[in-house]
Amino acid sequence: MHDASSARPLAGMRVLEMGQLLAGPFTGHVLAYFGAEVIKVEPPDQGDPIRSWRLLDDGGTSHWWRSLGRNKKCITLNLHTERGRAIVRQLADRVDVLIENFRPGTMEKWGLGPEDFKTTNPGLIYSRISGYGQTGPYASRPGFASVCEGIGGFRYVNGFPGQPPVRPNLSMGDTLAGMHAVLGILMAYIHRTKPGVGQGQVVDVAIYEAVFNMLEAVVPEYDGAGAIREPSGSTLTGIVPTNTYLCRDGKHVIIGGNGDSIFKRLMRTLGRPDMAEDARLANNAGRVQHEKEIDDAIAAWTSAHDSQDILRQLEEASVPSGPIYNVEDMVADPHFQARGLFEEVDIDGKSLKLPALVPRLSETPGSTSWPGPDVGSYNAEVFKELLGMPDDEVASLRDHGII
Repeated sequence: MHDASSARPLAGMRVLEMGQLLAGPFTGHVLAYFGAEVIKVEPPDQGDPIRSWRLLDDGGTSHWWRSLGRNKKCITLNLHTERGRAIVRQLADRVDVLIENFRPGTMEKWGLGPEDFKTTNPGLIYSRISGYGQTGPYASRPGFASVCEGIGGFRYVNGFPGQPPVRPNLSMGDTLAGMHAVLGILMAYIHRTKPGVGQGQVVDVAIYEAVFNMLEAVVPEYDGAGAIREPSGSTLTGIVPTNTYLCRDGKHVIIGGNGDSIFKRLMRTLGRPDMAEDARLANNAGRVQHEKEIDDAIAAWTSAHDSQDILRQLEEASVPSGPIYNVEDMVADPHFQARGLFEEVDIDGKSLKLPALVPRLSETPGSTSWPGPDVGSYNAEVFKELLGMPDDEVASLRDHGII
């Protein structure tokens, strides 16, 4: 890991993270990785639910939390009390960015909406993540990533024709929304620094819209040609060949031979020079018409050879190809290692690998300074140093269950 004191691009940005579970915390952990001071507010009892989700360490904390909570200063506040909300107002007046991913209207109900800070902190960038956005007829619906991936169009095209849509074993909608929130925050932050501006703004991110943003040509093709993009298994509609093929050793490889010259090299490599020179297949439009013929030829070749042999031959022929990795494969791969995609932290004397975050910056890289900390571990620092509370006031907050 880079030294914690090394320059990072977001050093000097202070963020108040009030979200739970994934989309909001994902946003915060990206900003924290690249240098922002992120103060995370959690309920006093068990903290963010992510702390106890999925696989747990010997102390009962999830491995996931150590990654998602990295570089954050975790404090506790009971937002169901007026005193807890009053402290949030104090904090919000001292930060550049506020992140929240509650259901629309919740922050306003607590007196913590964007309008509540227009006078006290006009430069505040207020990032809101919800299932369906802050406006519109669906705004009040609960918006889980699984549901939003469906209405946002992703699930419809993901799977095989005639079969139920497939969900990747990840919360992609939440992560995509988090990345869009990061993008919006940074754009608003840059805008605020322009001469004569100085004003913050609301960054309204909807999970279903973050998914919708990934749909490439789906909308213009529908409007311009009346075409509805359908699921196509492991292929990509209108681009041939690009598919997943089974090899003799039972492993799959991905081959992308859809460039005109690449296709010729691919066909020669697999022993089909006749197809390489076939005028019908000289461009993508022709290959689309004869997709089955091409895929059958490639599949016949891969089924007769082991995956490593296939990949070696294709690399020599400069044909894009690769294996399908699980996490064990990634950790063992020398390229992943050379690119620094794993960082190690210490958890009670045990080493734990965390994924490094990209993009990779040559002069001001991000890094992991500490793993996700314990619940309320930064209460003293934030309340005493940032807000100037005396010890007896902090003790009173603890005694009354506010922290």
